[in-house]
Amino acid sequence: METIYLVDDDAAVRKSLARMLREEGCSVETFESAEAFLARTGPASPGCLVLDVTMPGLDGLALQRRLFDLGQTLPIVFLTGHGDIPMSVQAIKAGAADFLTKPVTADALLAAVRAAIAEDAAKRRVDDEIVASKQRLASLTVREREVLAAVVSGRLNKQIASDLGIVEQTVKFHRARIMERMQVHTVAELMHVAARLGIESTGN
Repeated sequence: METIYLVDDDAAVRKSLARMLREEGCSVETFESAEAFLARTGPASPGCLVLDVTMPGLDGLALQRRLFDLGQTLPIVFLTGHGDIPMSVQAIKAGAADFLTKPVTADALLAAVRAAIAEDAAKRRVDDEIVASKQRLASLTVREREVLAAVVSGRLNKQIASDLGIVEQTVKFHRARIMERMQVHTVAELMHVAARLGIESTGN
């Protein structure tokens, strides 16, 4: 189950929001400060961060920047009792999923949290797909990578054969192996995967 990390220095607000979310079946962990959240043990589970903007010590926007520097991409739903437009714009530009003003209704908070969790899940799926594609790419032989780069550059089988000093039938064999190992069915799919992995063309 996804976890909602709730960070707010107001104990009454933490208790109220945590109860509200748990009544909807959400798993919630609460923290009284940004420092307490950073000090937690273990990596963050899939989910989202519900974060108060104005707190003693490290405030919400500073925590957002700290998490970015640490490479942590947990989506953030900001809460504030003193928010203004420039502050919300700053938070959203820095990647926040939403920016809500206290007192927040249950419907508004739940909608924001669910959207953030869906966003997080989608990003993790993409990240998993990229990792899997990189593993498949690593399984290719040196020659298959050469053929792949040529295919990405739009070279025809006959041209690739001439470039690499091999016969066209061998190029066809390598292309079939590449498609099989990269788990794609069309050249368009292969081009999409190559672009996502940053595979460069031969430049021919």
